[in-house]
Amino acid sequence: MSGFFSAIAEAISAFLRLIDPLCGPAGVFRWFASDTLLACGDSGWGDEIAIGFLVTASLALATLPIGLLLGLFIALAKQSEERSLRLAADIYTTIFRGLPELLTLFIVYYGLQIVVQNLLSALGYEQAIEINAFFAGMIALGVVFSAYCSEVLLSAFKAIPRGQYEAGYALGLHEGRTMRLIVLPQLVRIALPGLGNLWMALLKDTALVSVVGLSDILRQTGIAARVTKEAFLFYSIACVLFLVLAFLSSIAFAGIERRVKRSEVGR
Repeated sequence: MSGFFSAIAEAISAFLRLIDPLCGPAGVFRWFASDTLLACGDSGWGDEIAIGFLVTASLALATLPIGLLLGLFIALAKQSEERSLRLAADIYTTIFRGLPELLTLFIVYYGLQIVVQNLLSALGYEQAIEINAFFAGMIALGVVFSAYCSEVLLSAFKAIPRGQYEAGYALGLHEGRTMRLIVLPQLVRIALPGLGNLWMALLKDTALVSVVGLSDILRQTGIAARVTKEAFLFYSIACVLFLVLAFLSSIAFAGIERRVKRSEVGR
């Protein structure tokens, strides 16, 4: 079984190397920086930076669904008729919007490890547990993103007229189908600009995870800068890569907004 998973991991790695925009067969560094410090292979730092680019993009994409799902549940709790749910949601958002993201990362990275270790010790498992930096970053950024996301979604919920819910009930739809067929499509359209801004902030916040050892863009370019003494060059490369991610994200969100508007007109 372990050999099967190893084969899958190797296949995924080979595919990622093939489509790598920096050091892949059609990569920018491979074609235009082969004789510089950004060269791919043993002669330059291209491979390391390419790995950091992949890690940063993967972390942001892995965090997004966690933050959206948590944010949706928190927004629903905030407008619940149950007072305890509203109070719990308010406490959650106050904590994670008030704490600095870096401090939240440290608490998750070190605190979650202690909690898991104590739970396993209570079950008789005494071996040391170490939380993966990628997983810790995903959880920490996810809870921060969800706290802000819940406010965006809550505002979108409040912008949907109550009559939309009542129309669904009048058609014989139960609450779940009313939410899925009537409310959520409108919610996406209203909340999309705010969610786009939060996504941009999430992309920037991924750089914080470098402090716990994750090999993202900032960490890889920082190591290269210290070794080569070419700080301006490598930090400029980091700026360009983050701007590339932001530019691609802007294109993606603009496409989603156009599609949502077309579907709204079609109705």
